[in-house]
Amino acid sequence: MVTNSQLFERATRVIPGGVNSPVRAFRAVGGTPRFIARGEGAYIFDAEGKRYVDYIGSWGPMILGHGHPAVLEAVTKAAAEGFSFGAPTEREIELAEEILKLVPSMDQVRLVSSGTEATMSAIRLARGATGRPKFIKFEGCYHGHTDALLVKAGSGLATFGHPTSAGVTPGAAADTVVLEYNNVEQLEAAFAEHGAELACVIVEPIAGNMNFVRASVPFMTAMRELCTKHGALLVLDEVMTGFRVALGSAQSHYAKLIPGFAPDISVFGKVIGGGMPLAAFGARREVMQHLAPLGGVYQAGTLSGNPVATACGLATLREIQKPGFFDALSARTQQLVDGLKAIAAENGVPFSADSEGGMFGFFLLPELPQNYTTVMTTDKERFNRFFHAMLDAGIYLAPALYEAGFVSAAHSQADIDATLAAARTALR
Repeated sequence: MVTNSQLFERATRVIPGGVNSPVRAFRAVGGTPRFIARGEGAYIFDAEGKRYVDYIGSWGPMILGHGHPAVLEAVTKAAAEGFSFGAPTEREIELAEEILKLVPSMDQVRLVSSGTEATMSAIRLARGATGRPKFIKFEGCYHGHTDALLVKAGSGLATFGHPTSAGVTPGAAADTVVLEYNNVEQLEAAFAEHGAELACVIVEPIAGNMNFVRASVPFMTAMRELCTKHGALLVLDEVMTGFRVALGSAQSHYAKLIPGFAPDISVFGKVIGGGMPLAAFGARREVMQHLAPLGGVYQAGTLSGNPVATACGLATLREIQKPGFFDALSARTQQLVDGLKAIAAENGVPFSADSEGGMFGFFLLPELPQNYTTVMTTDKERFNRFFHAMLDAGIYLAPALYEAGFVSAAHSQADIDATLAAARTALR
């Protein structure tokens, strides 16, 4: 039997770092990455045959669990009909109609193949629609690895960002303004200084790459009001939260809390592909008309609207619309979070946690952080010990302090109980 260590050693010879996405390398937590052989329901199995309760779910898409029968049937049928055509198919229309039915802030969507592609295109669309160059993002929010988005905050209030990746030139980041998440004062100052030049603000309504940090209602309200006042577009990055935290996505949650709230452009991924490479961005018709072939904003993709991916996504979206689906998913996720908090309290471990729908996060901090700077104060070494204790017990959490977790409809009461039992031992 081949081992995880043998596979990793082999991988490092032909793939940089042995992985095709950095967090998979376990560099943040130490140890050897697990090479996954297969998934089934709420479980994944590594190359050595060990079973894990899966709280990564391919970083969000597997809301139904692995190998859901309805999804398998749809994908198998689509694959038999053809993998790719580079031409329109009826299923693209069906998926677009399904997304638009559930997200009333949009009139049209464009299907693409990845979240990075979708956010990149959304910002280009905002610039093309407004004729303005600059945009605001927030430290700790991840919107893909486009050059202009791989930046960190500058040294002063409302300053332009500095590249955080080799290969990104200062010029690529010159029009990116980076602010602190949940900081209304900085947001107001940035609009006061750059308002006439701002094409958009892009934000994760719940940031999932600094673990789980939700935008406060005052912060989201100010963002919406300032964009409207200054003629900028509000871009909601729901690649992670879309159809994962609620059937109407995170924007439906904020619409209940903020009268009249709606984004100008929305970005989706993960769940809408059901595990296949698929993402989308959409807006009102008058904004989308700026896209080629109708307008001057160019965007294209050979595999956009892939027939197998759209079949997978369509089957997934139809399943999550069944009565009671999100009530059950939310209750199961809340049970996990409440259980973890109670066990940490019993053992005197500083701990805070939050969840929405089937997405959750926890911190080894006494209170939930509101921004990236506070997230960074978490005890990293303590988290790493907790992660490995849970992994050894067959519980697969994200191998990094700064990633959210995901519960699927396939997670059973027994899975939650097993997770909490492992956590009780680990936290002791």
